[in-house]
Amino acid sequence: MTVEHDGLTFDVEESGPARGPWVVLLHGFPVNSRCYDDVVPRVHEAGLRTLRIDQRGYSPGARPEEVDAYRLDTLVGDVIGILNHLNISYSMVVGHDWGGIVAWHLAAKHPDRFTGLVAVSTGHPSAMRDALAAGGDQRERSAYIKDFIADGAEERLSARDGVLLRRAGVTGEELAPILEPGALTGPLNWYRANFTGDVAATLACPPVEIPTTMVWSDGDAALGREQAEFSGRYVYSDFRFSELHGVDHWIPENAAAALASEISLRSSRF
Repeated sequence: MTVEHDGLTFDVEESGPARGPWVVLLHGFPVNSRCYDDVVPRVHEAGLRTLRIDQRGYSPGARPEEVDAYRLDTLVGDVIGILNHLNISYSMVVGHDWGGIVAWHLAAKHPDRFTGLVAVSTGHPSAMRDALAAGGDQRERSAYIKDFIADGAEERLSARDGVLLRRAGVTGEELAPILEPGALTGPLNWYRANFTGDVAATLACPPVEIPTTMVWSDGDAALGREQAEFSGRYVYSDFRFSELHGVDHWIPENAAAALASEISLRSSRF
């Protein structure tokens, strides 16, 4: 279905048991919500109902041109607006990569709307700050961001059918939607809007006070262990750190069963 919000049209998909507790699934860069294709059926088997959102810049009807239209507070507002439109008062929230950053902010700023958080790969923004200050390898891991915010990034990343992104582990099928003419600018604007200027102020996130699971994989080239483990410092509720071994950054696609298990565990009241 589609949902109108902020003058834009978002593609969303709701599925699963009609009376099951809601789980909102937020994708990251550069893939849309189809990244959860192998997770969703497993979550449904656990009795949960899912809402997948192709976020701003990914839904064809939600691609504003202005960089400032992709500021983090606006991305967070999109999710709340869509939930309001669908009359979903309470849900769990799951986010991978950029979707994880949005999910941390949702959990921290709207704790009355979410029963639990599963952050995948991306730690709490303050934990990322700590990791960068710790002198480890996170700064080197994050060096790619400067290429994503540079002029001409669209041309470089789309060249030769997106070979640079495919080398990073994204499949050709996943890349197809953003390799359409003009479709890559919106996703890259997430970086341009939030990783320029006062980045610390833009990403600043309060502590989270709802039950939280942090899922991290030891094969992640972009996001290191420290930013994941340090996230526990900023969760003032039950916190579980789940490390997946031998899995790269693309956890929803390459460790769907393990992720679905963590989502199901976090949804449990016991």
